[in-house]
Amino acid sequence: MRKLHRPLRLVATMVATGLLAVGPVVPASAAGGPNLSPGKATQVSSSMAGHAVSALNDSDQATYWESANNSFPQWARIDLGAATSVDQIVLKVPAPAVWQTRTQTLSVQGSADGFSYSTVVASADYTFNPATGNTVKIDFGAATHRYWRVNITANTGWPAAQISEFEIYGAAGGGDTEKPSAPGNLAFTQPATGQIRLTWTASTDNVGVTGYDVYADNQLRGSVGNVLTYTDSQPASATVTYFVRAKDAAGNQSAGSNSVTRTGTGDPGSNLAIGKEIVESGHVHTFVAANANDNSLATYWEANSGAYPNTLTVKLGANARVSSVVVKLNPDPSWGTRTQNIQVLGREQGATAYQSLVPAAGYTFNPASGGNSVRIDLSATVADVQLKFTANSGAPGGQVAEFQVIGVPAPNPDLTVTNLSWTPASPIETSAITLSATVKNAGTAASGADSVNLNLGGTLVGTVAIPALPVNGTATVTHNIGTRPAGTYPVSARVDADNTVFEQNEDNNTLTATSPLVVAEAPGPDLQVLSISSNPPNPAVGAAVTFSVAVKNRGTAASGASTVTRLVVGGTTLNTATPSIAAGATANVAVSGSWTATSGGATITATADATNVVTETNETNNAFLQAIVVGRGAAVPWVEYEAEAARYQGTLLEADPLRTFGHTNFATESSGRKSVRLNSTGQFVEFTSTNPSNSIVVRNSIPDAPSGGGIEATISLYINDAFARKLTLSSRHSWLYGNADGPEALTNTPQADARRLFDESHALLTQSYPTGTKFRLQRDATDTASFYIIDLIDLEQVAAPASQPAGCTSITTYGAVPDDGIDDTAAIQRAVTDDQNGVIGCVWIPAGQWRQEKKILTDDPLNRGQYNQVGISDVTIRGAGMWHSQLYTLTEPHLAVGGINHPHEGNFGFDIDDNTQISDIAIFGSGRIRGGDGNAEGGVGLNGRFGENTKITNVWIEHANVGVWVGRDYDNIPALWGPGDGLEFSGMRIRNTYADGINFTNGTRNSRVFNSSFRTTGDDSLAVWANRYVKDPAVDIAHDNHFVNNTIQLPWRATGIAIYGGYGNTIENNLVYDTMNYPGIMLATDHDPLPFSGRTLIANNAIHRGGGVFWNEDQEFGAITLFAASRDITGVTIRDTDIHDSTYDGIQFKTGGGTMPDVVITNVRIDKSNNGAGILAMSGARGSATLTNVTITNSATGDIVKQPGSSFVITGG
Repeated sequence: MRKLHRPLRLVATMVATGLLAVGPVVPASAAGGPNLSPGKATQVSSSMAGHAVSALNDSDQATYWESANNSFPQWARIDLGAATSVDQIVLKVPAPAVWQTRTQTLSVQGSADGFSYSTVVASADYTFNPATGNTVKIDFGAATHRYWRVNITANTGWPAAQISEFEIYGAAGGGDTEKPSAPGNLAFTQPATGQIRLTWTASTDNVGVTGYDVYADNQLRGSVGNVLTYTDSQPASATVTYFVRAKDAAGNQSAGSNSVTRTGTGDPGSNLAIGKEIVESGHVHTFVAANANDNSLATYWEANSGAYPNTLTVKLGANARVSSVVVKLNPDPSWGTRTQNIQVLGREQGATAYQSLVPAAGYTFNPASGGNSVRIDLSATVADVQLKFTANSGAPGGQVAEFQVIGVPAPNPDLTVTNLSWTPASPIETSAITLSATVKNAGTAASGADSVNLNLGGTLVGTVAIPALPVNGTATVTHNIGTRPAGTYPVSARVDADNTVFEQNEDNNTLTATSPLVVAEAPGPDLQVLSISSNPPNPAVGAAVTFSVAVKNRGTAASGASTVTRLVVGGTTLNTATPSIAAGATANVAVSGSWTATSGGATITATADATNVVTETNETNNAFLQAIVVGRGAAVPWVEYEAEAARYQGTLLEADPLRTFGHTNFATESSGRKSVRLNSTGQFVEFTSTNPSNSIVVRNSIPDAPSGGGIEATISLYINDAFARKLTLSSRHSWLYGNADGPEALTNTPQADARRLFDESHALLTQSYPTGTKFRLQRDATDTASFYIIDLIDLEQVAAPASQPAGCTSITTYGAVPDDGIDDTAAIQRAVTDDQNGVIGCVWIPAGQWRQEKKILTDDPLNRGQYNQVGISDVTIRGAGMWHSQLYTLTEPHLAVGGINHPHEGNFGFDIDDNTQISDIAIFGSGRIRGGDGNAEGGVGLNGRFGENTKITNVWIEHANVGVWVGRDYDNIPALWGPGDGLEFSGMRIRNTYADGINFTNGTRNSRVFNSSFRTTGDDSLAVWANRYVKDPAVDIAHDNHFVNNTIQLPWRATGIAIYGGYGNTIENNLVYDTMNYPGIMLATDHDPLPFSGRTLIANNAIHRGGGVFWNEDQEFGAITLFAASRDITGVTIRDTDIHDSTYDGIQFKTGGGTMPDVVITNVRIDKSNNGAGILAMSGARGSATLTNVTITNSATGDIVKQPGSSFVITGG
């Protein structure tokens, strides 16, 4: 991965304590003496990429230091090397007029040790004006300090501290400012292979020389005391130039000595490219870039056809002295002679642009001579080497079997962690723990000041500054991490975690302690709430709900005195006396009293020892929270308003009795099967709110472009009769054409018959509006679509953006910039990778629009398979709220170049393998079709194996092919097999997909989708598919998955909720509305699932306007359908369910090759089966059902109907 050294955009790159830098000595003078800053060590609180600490005293006003943005206070420091009397500081920012006037609020501080500071000049505003050279002079009474710091708390010109020159002037008669004389007669000998011994004659100084700094190739190589020799280690092949500078106690540094050069042997070095990152402009088939540096001539890279110029780049990670590149093809005679036009380019480790190293020329590859390879000689010091191809006589793109870069590593530091320890060695929960880490520079050049990250159990617990280190220098740092709960914690440390230091080896920065840190329980009790149970678990409005709380004493002693277990729910507080609980025991506390369930539900909080009568070893783990949803469906934070129920001037559209679909039927695709069309200027739909709101979602349809591809058009929003704003509506993601029912048979090319006619637009409003506000969507003269169809709006009171949680690191630290339209994928990927590797504790996505054009995943170092299909693990990603932290992509997945881990999975969202938590973000894809028009795919928001302990909360996914696809086939990468287990999805908002909403497959088990909303999905909104592509079909059967309290609207191709095989799966307390052509709920054995067994439960659901006709408009489906297509469907219970206004049958047993024995149907009400029966057994249906307390009314063709020839047995009533 490319290092973070180049200035990308104005992006905050946090640096724990700053970089040590030495600038050129170009002294200026003031009345009291010269500028003491040049050449002195500098340090800052943080810096932006490209605006480093070294700019503070480089005597160049055009360069400047800039701190992290939006993160005051910030500081910059100069170390004068010795206590010095100072009476003036001069600060500058760049002088050009483009730097407009700005005022920075700052104070001047001084310190003797660099840790404890006193104020020299109190905080004040200082104005930097181009008219006065953008220079501020701060005069004060003489003060004596070694360390001088400016502390900046505000800047009117930019949300960061900015300084181009930090000049310090000594008071008259102040400290020592005289430089030593330059060392003389520098010479060298080579006492042994790889050793260079330097000698020189002594410098003189008015006070006294204290030591010498040795420079190799203009970089500080090392420092010695008052001695006149230094021995360096260099490979025999390296050519190195040295000089030496003297220094005194005041930090004054002499001019350089004479220079000497040790000329290397000319050894060209070895192939540095093997195993390094290699990237491409593109490839065909499976001929990926990684084939070109795998040390095998049997594999090769081939560029995508006809896309010249092609590039192939090896990233060495740090500078190397490169003497040649070798390009090889397979020497087999079957590879005929060919000529490729190749240019060689390179990039130095600190540069942003590539430079030409060897001009473009034609190179002939001949299996009969030269081994089908060419050697291109050059001489350059670079970190990246690139081949650029513009022609190939043997193929339509560049071809390389092996790309060798011959050279030797250039001098660079190499920071390693050599030791980790902690005190006390055997802590208990009440012990304050101090971690200690030793860092060594094992490289061949000195390193600047940097930092080391300390991690406990994979979580970042501290970042500690380390000083500049000479070659072989070490530093030991400590950090107090406070107390920790009892447990076993792996301890690791990573130096240079932010990749600000170029190193010879970037893979040895991390050390994990050989044995973990073990924290023992402190003596005493510790009460903890484990869970809350409610009865009934999903109550109706007005029901009396009782609770039980599991309280565990995880301590080492009984809790002793009676305690109070307190449960708070919806404004009701219930206290229950709880007797002493023995150490290690769990008490199930039956809470006294009850709560009357209210609409929408509530949050339940249970607290052990609520009155604090027990002294516990941990007083922070007594509380436990969980949601309770009342009634059916999701407890959503918005109110939905139907257009047909509003005040309107326009045309009411109503579906025909058969709710015909697929022939440009707007009403059929409308919520409630009705909507309002606005054809003329001045027509409107006006909604009066019943809830406070500061946001609006509009489900609408506007025309397609004449040749397809969609349009955008505005509609006018009036609030309380006053124009508020234009809302932009779009048809770019709607309008699919054709009469075929195949999932991938539709097209974006306009035809007579269309479907998926609606899409949604959303907007945050500038203020909150109270209940009773009138929101009017009106077609004005400036609203230019030929028609507007308004189906519904959602009004929601959106909370303010959440604040960055403690322990989370923002993606802005890695270079992401909100709202600028530039791809932020690389920054997001680096942040996620660092979290996965334990460098940071959590990824924070702040409020903003963040462009993402590649899937976030884990790079597969083994390149198994054509596509990278390794997901992220052990990652936490948090956002400021789904309305605020939004990821979006502009490129349709099939048009993305590079970065696609699989054509079906797309170029956005996240690939998840295990233990990942994502919350409070939105993922907006760019899909426009599923499979048609050249097998284009709409991408998947979240996909992967998912593994264990993954929890997805409050995530909005829109315009994807699939919202969430859980599972990968076992044979994908067998070594990574890990089906979803214990997954939790809640608060999901999935909209406008081309296929499934959430699909649990490949053996997913023990998982739940709860309290989530789905609208306008393509295939099943929710599904369990017990497919066969698992490790062990006898064991890895999808089971015990639960779809609970979800609201599903308007699935336009398949089912609201479906289960295909498995056991123990349940569908409970859901609301399903307006399916276009399939059931509201279906159990089926098509799609070749593993068998049904055990129990499958459908309970307490309601289906409104479910069912339809599909498959050449020949097959009718009921609101609930059982379809034993190929295998039996066993163990089914349907109870406590309401089915209303079905298009065809209420419950349908479909003809198939399997049976449906012993179906139990209890407490079910079926009303108004418009074109069918209450319950229908088709002619080929086999099995039986027992009815108890089933009520059927208003059925078009009969209450219970068995078609002729059916052997299905229905008993009871």
